[in-house]
Amino acid sequence: MKIDLAYGKSGLIVELPDDQTTVIEPDFLPGLPDELGAVRTALRNPVGKPPLRKSVAPGQKVGISVCDITRPMPNKTVLPLILKELEHIPPSDITIFIATGTHRKNTELELLSMLGEAPMRGGYNILNHDAFDQDNLTEIGLTKAGIPILLNSNWLKSDFKITTGFVEPHFFAGFSGGPKMIAPGLAGFETIMNLHDSDMINHPNSKWGITHGNPIHDSIREIATTSPPDFSLDVTINKKHKITSVYAGEIFEVHKAACEFAHSTAMKKVDTPFDIVVTTNSGYPLDINLYQAVKGMSAAHQIVKKNGSIICAAECSDGIPDHGSYREILKSKKNPESLIKMIESPDYQRHDQWQVQIQASIQLDSEVYLKSDNLSDKQIVEAHLIPAHDVSSKVSELLKGKYLNGTVCVLPEGPQTIPYLSN
Repeated sequence: MKIDLAYGKSGLIVELPDDQTTVIEPDFLPGLPDELGAVRTALRNPVGKPPLRKSVAPGQKVGISVCDITRPMPNKTVLPLILKELEHIPPSDITIFIATGTHRKNTELELLSMLGEAPMRGGYNILNHDAFDQDNLTEIGLTKAGIPILLNSNWLKSDFKITTGFVEPHFFAGFSGGPKMIAPGLAGFETIMNLHDSDMINHPNSKWGITHGNPIHDSIREIATTSPPDFSLDVTINKKHKITSVYAGEIFEVHKAACEFAHSTAMKKVDTPFDIVVTTNSGYPLDINLYQAVKGMSAAHQIVKKNGSIICAAECSDGIPDHGSYREILKSKKNPESLIKMIESPDYQRHDQWQVQIQASIQLDSEVYLKSDNLSDKQIVEAHLIPAHDVSSKVSELLKGKYLNGTVCVLPEGPQTIPYLSN
């Protein structure tokens, strides 16, 4: 069978044996027939809040938190409609915060592609959050677990705060969107580091699809409760990045509804694990670098046999990347076992260690191959992965050797589909 994998902007066709291959995808829902109308209706008929237009008074400073370039949030559709509801507020009184967390700042061209011409050229303030800028962070307290809550100072100064998010299963926070648009999105590094430390990542409930009882999401929700937004909008999307549902109003009611919808379409029960799992990182922009591609590996890890093989296809147009500490940490040890030992040592604390920890944990159970047109074999090997220049050929080779007459599963949309074993 021929299968179109979500890979970069153009996709990747692979050919796999019909009788040994199972394909698992999220339920495909067409985009809403009137996306603009649906978003406008949600903004004017929100849950637990007055309509957005009536909620903000002239003279108030408005802050809007939006996803960065690593998320396929349909900002070009959503943001102009929000701004239209705020047309009685001067653009100079509205700041659009790019919720980067610890990611790099987004370039001018990326911002234009994300937000569209009108928000970029309309006189609005555009601000890339910087988690490492101590001068623009304010501590507002501690969580019950003792995590210091440091948030973007300009965000905190906003009189009316709006979050906008894209909800999908998340590999350790349960689901994206909602309160994640505040922390880690607009949080300081110390807060983010505590949310992602090795104990948090190792907790059995820090996984796909769990929000309550998940210590990471519980803490994120607590931070959002300490400094709640005044209005929230979340959407779900399909593989064509079209909006399939939209919710607006009180942040926790909105996020709960979006998570329930995403769970019903993206979480798929599987009876038995597979010898080989082929996965992606959902194409561009989600497969922009290897750091992000760990999510696709994690999705595959849920259903691969012990000592099985994962083949991840991720374009990685932004490389490893060069920013952050992910690459440096990977190169600091010779194997995944040594990386885990280092990261779980009591005094170890480094930016991006959580991604390395999850990747290395996967590699303790499975061999992981990577297909990427933007990384050299040397770079892939330095990341402790195995180069795979052709996905179809690699699967064929494994089925003729290590897994004679074995089973194959394909996740064409990567972490847009989260399979889980029925037991």
